[in-house]
Amino acid sequence: MTESASRFAYVIYIRTTRDKLWRALLEPEFTRQYWAGTWQESDWKPGAPWRIVIPDGRIADSGEIVEIDPPRRLVLTWRNEFRPELREDGHSTLIYELEQQGDMVKLTLLHEIARPGAKFIEAVSQGWPAILSSLKSLLETGAPLEATRKWTVK
Repeated sequence: MTESASRFAYVIYIRTTRDKLWRALLEPEFTRQYWAGTWQESDWKPGAPWRIVIPDGRIADSGEIVEIDPPRRLVLTWRNEFRPELREDGHSTLIYELEQQGDMVKLTLLHEIARPGAKFIEAVSQGWPAILSSLKSLLETGAPLEATRKWTVK
């Protein structure tokens, strides 16, 4: 990575299987529980459009599937659609990598954009840790974190 880009990287270990974590990252019945009631829509094939839908029906984020290798790796483009100051940053790239390690999965997330000081990357660096911690809680205990259950952004 160069100085002309912004990047957020995060690694979390979750006591689950790679298949179950993969489903939890993509399927609406999971994401609604730990990701503020939102869900994703896509055909989950390279070149397919992708979007996150807010509970009131607005589109939160959109992009395109770049690469998909279930249940190991997902790469997609990502642009915020509901906050003008973040939308201006344009498309970023999100990469999920899942690696089974005994009774847990190492989930590596990389979110980057070819723009220094991007407001979008600053924003997601505040959101991703809570979302992924809530996902971990859901998969390990059956309950997500209270703070991530409902959409609160206007």
